[in-house]
Amino acid sequence: MNLRHERDGETRTLASNVETADSLLAQMRGLMFRRTIPEDFALVFRFDSVDTRDVHMLFVVAPLDVLWLVNGEVVRRERLKPWTGVAAAEADTLVELPAGGADGVAVGDAVRLEQ
Repeated sequence: MNLRHERDGETRTLASNVETADSLLAQMRGLMFRRTIPEDFALVFRFDSVDTRDVHMLFVVAPLDVLWLVNGEVVRRERLKPWTGVAAAEADTLVELPAGGADGVAVGDAVRLEQ
């Protein structure tokens, strides 16, 4: 799977090593307790509806870029600090990338998961 970023007719890969958090346990755990996160990695949380989705960084040892998406469009982008970062926004998809992984991504851009 690849995570692709689209803006102004140009497309680029944000991550080629993509995991999905499909179970409730995987969604609750997220990236907690992982010692390293590869540069080309993304963890994608897909939900059935748009709702407020929060992210906390408790037990996450590296900074993350987080994207909140509604129908594939970025509605919020935030860099969160290890251990103390917290943020929330409405989304039907949430994407966690290592810090710097979402550089160049802006609100209104498209981000898609390709199989």
